[in-house]
Amino acid sequence: MKRLFRSRTDSKLAGVCGGFAQYLGFDATILRLALIVTALFSFGSVLLVYALAAVVIPKEPEMTGFYDEAMYHRF
Repeated sequence: MKRLFRSRTDSKLAGVCGGFAQYLGFDATILRLALIVTALFSFGSVLLVYALAAVVIPKEPEMTGFYDEAMYHRF
């Protein structure tokens, strides 16, 4: 089962777009550009949703060894 996390490796601000890109299988740059365009047309209200997502979505766990890697991919 795939889980949604904020990305540690593909992060520009809070890792939200990078996390969604990993979860959906898209390129993070496309999602970031879509977010910018949507923010312009929604007068910035999308940025509030982004900030809320940055608070609610957990950060991707750090992988320190084989056991952590195996437990992460188990679920």
